[in-house]
Amino acid sequence: MLERMVQGEVPRKHHLALRGAAGELRHEEAWTRAGFDGPYTLAYHLGRPHLSRADRAAHGWPAPAAAAPRPLARRHYRTAGLPPGGAPVDAFRPLLWSEDLTLGTAAPTAPDPVYVRNGDGDELLYAAEGGGLLLCPLGELRFERDDYLAIPKGLLHRLVPDPGPQRWLWLELADLRLPAQWLNAQGQLRMDAPYCHRDFRRVEWRPPRDEGIRRLVVKRGGAWSGFRLEGSPLDVVGWDGAVYPVAFRITDFQPRVGLVHLPPTWHGTFAARGALVCSFVPRPLDFHPEAIPCPYPHASVDVDEVILYLRGHFTSRRGIGPGSLSHHPAGVLHGPHPGAYEGSVGQRATDELAVMLDCVRPLRPTPAALEVEDLAYDESFVG
Repeated sequence: MLERMVQGEVPRKHHLALRGAAGELRHEEAWTRAGFDGPYTLAYHLGRPHLSRADRAAHGWPAPAAAAPRPLARRHYRTAGLPPGGAPVDAFRPLLWSEDLTLGTAAPTAPDPVYVRNGDGDELLYAAEGGGLLLCPLGELRFERDDYLAIPKGLLHRLVPDPGPQRWLWLELADLRLPAQWLNAQGQLRMDAPYCHRDFRRVEWRPPRDEGIRRLVVKRGGAWSGFRLEGSPLDVVGWDGAVYPVAFRITDFQPRVGLVHLPPTWHGTFAARGALVCSFVPRPLDFHPEAIPCPYPHASVDVDEVILYLRGHFTSRRGIGPGSLSHHPAGVLHGPHPGAYEGSVGQRATDELAVMLDCVRPLRPTPAALEVEDLAYDESFVG
């Protein structure tokens, strides 16, 4: 996702022998994207990294299941009402999904007891509450409240939540990346981008270690398979490449302000196949003396819009609070609640914090989403 990194011991050229002090050969692992045509990382293990045997899959979050078809409507899900529990690998609860992505939440109460490899997509977590540690062969990466955590597809890893309450937004996406509009021709973040390379925290390599865990679960095609490992996968002595986990704090996003209201694309933070992830952070509002800061009524005829409200005062919405997840489907006009549009004239700043997705393909709810739906939400736009 970012520039190439090198950590620990690596040979002077890839695919050359790397040996320890006693002459023992290290084992190279090639971890690639887009076949062998895309970004890649090479890691060097003490042991053979592919030694595993088929085992039962004792863990894994459920595949999204479609609820009964429903008519189009503006919908609101109170995700804070979903019960906490379990390790992250079991706690992720799909709520909305399409052929491009799955969106859900998690409130884990225990660390992953197994290693996890998602062969179906990249994962993007947002820690609305809590935080923890990502452990993987490339090293460790801490994440805290208000952090995004990007986990590349196929990376063996384990999540260890910190003590205390946790509440995470969770996305499974295809081809997670930074939006092209913020990159120059060399792939560097532009000077006028809303963040810089220094804002991203990268995984930090650690010397080889053994946690004593020998089980791995792998997700592919929506199904989970289990494997028993012959040794510790955290035995990497060094690596280099451009594919690795990163963390980014939402409050490091630099918001744009205009003479009049700017569209959501100016808030784009991550891109993926069929989706744009946007960050709404505290900021000054439009500075034209007659500007209407509140978003205008609109029908996004090409995308479904989803917003997870985190905290602050949301000027355009009533009945919304932390953990609220709104879903406005393509083709259905939506906008501010009655009075909010007019009442926003003259406002100079907002303290709202929210994560938004624009999704190209229609999103469908799961039965878990229906358990926490606010059935009065659609009617609130007219009264």
